[in-house]
Amino acid sequence: MANSYDVIVLGSGPGGYVAAIRCAQLGLNTAIVERENLGGICLNWGCIPTKALLRSAEIFHYMQNAGDYGLKAQKIEADLEAVVKRSRGVAKQLNQGVAHLMKKNKIAVHMGEGTLTGPTSLTVKGEKGEEKLTAKHIIVATGARARDLPFAPADGKRIWTYRHAMVPPEMPKKLLVIGSGAIGIEFASFYNDMGAEVTVVEMLDRIVPVEDHEVSAFLEKSLTKQGMKILTGAGVEDLKADAKGVKAKIKDKSGKVADHEFTHAIVAIGIQPNTENIGIDKLAEMDRGFIQIDDYGRTKSKGLWAIGDCTPGPWLAHKASHEGVTAAEAIAQELGNKEVHPHALDRRNIPGCTYCHPQVASVGLTEKAAKEQGYDLKVGNFPFIGNGKAIALGEANGFIKTVFDAKTGELLGAHMIGAEVTELIQGYTVGKQLETTEAELMQTVFPHPTLSEMMHESVLSAYGRALHI
Repeated sequence: MANSYDVIVLGSGPGGYVAAIRCAQLGLNTAIVERENLGGICLNWGCIPTKALLRSAEIFHYMQNAGDYGLKAQKIEADLEAVVKRSRGVAKQLNQGVAHLMKKNKIAVHMGEGTLTGPTSLTVKGEKGEEKLTAKHIIVATGARARDLPFAPADGKRIWTYRHAMVPPEMPKKLLVIGSGAIGIEFASFYNDMGAEVTVVEMLDRIVPVEDHEVSAFLEKSLTKQGMKILTGAGVEDLKADAKGVKAKIKDKSGKVADHEFTHAIVAIGIQPNTENIGIDKLAEMDRGFIQIDDYGRTKSKGLWAIGDCTPGPWLAHKASHEGVTAAEAIAQELGNKEVHPHALDRRNIPGCTYCHPQVASVGLTEKAAKEQGYDLKVGNFPFIGNGKAIALGEANGFIKTVFDAKTGELLGAHMIGAEVTELIQGYTVGKQLETTEAELMQTVFPHPTLSEMMHESVLSAYGRALHI
């Protein structure tokens, strides 16, 4: 049958399209269903286009501070329309890249709204009408969307989600950012660098609350120094928008409520899984809209799998891609492939990155979490100011922190803040995956001059052996 496959993937984000490619690599007849753009939120409205925006803001920041590098630059201006155009061009290029990968791997693409009619069947409603598809296995990878404030849904004019913030109708003069997770802080950083007056409201007692407490404190101090206003332990009680701007009632940590006015607001308070109206409810166990799965992506229904942001967190693109590969290999194994050996995802080894200025990156347990789990610790900390390359780059603010099990030398966690740390964290991630101890890290030769030398020094610091501080 033309519409019968070994595997159908519902959703083409970084989880879905990677799962489809891996299935095809394993010789499975594979199809993918997408209702909007190949590449999903990440490539079109998330991870990649936001980094293009942040890159423009970073260069603008350097140009404004050219004198720090012995250079002169005059009449520096930002063209927001051109910045956004570049970002959309990057997204389009990657979307076309995914289409090429589907063709290269002979994956059938069905554009339209997919709805499950059973564990191994679904319908697709597209421009050409409705078609029925069946498969031996289906992987649900429908992702998630921004969660609205219940009393003030985004209108795209004055109250924005991340999608609106990536294609702004105008440059905000006075911006309220509600929520200080990765999305909120990245947009706060972008618009602050572009010249907006930014206020961040976080209901918890510190910003980027999933990070180590020392990282949170350092980032708050840095962003405040850049001109941002940070309100922690605070909440937005009411938010109303009109043609002129946004009026907010904000309760501070003392319980006092005050009126504030802004030109725009970005709501970044979490995500909502895209699992409504796709026929999943009776086929899988659900918790607050998220599909419950085992360590390989299986749901309670045989033949039905789920990966990515529509399943429990952390909600990260690289976690979704890894789950996609795992599910694909587990499916191939069930279909008789004896050459594949899927491994369950170890959530302790999933790195997280926030691309603000300065950048933040981490993997594993924070110092507090490790103590709460009963570990006796060795903790290292090395500052950027002690690194020659950081000083040469003019980026001497930040630090790298490592957390070890004092009894075994196991690397429990690593936490970084500073220039390019999102490119450094994978070194520690590989180390954790290989179950590296402090001994192997100490004996590793790190190239000079590089920022990576701080990774070595942080390990040495944990054992009282730091050389350059």
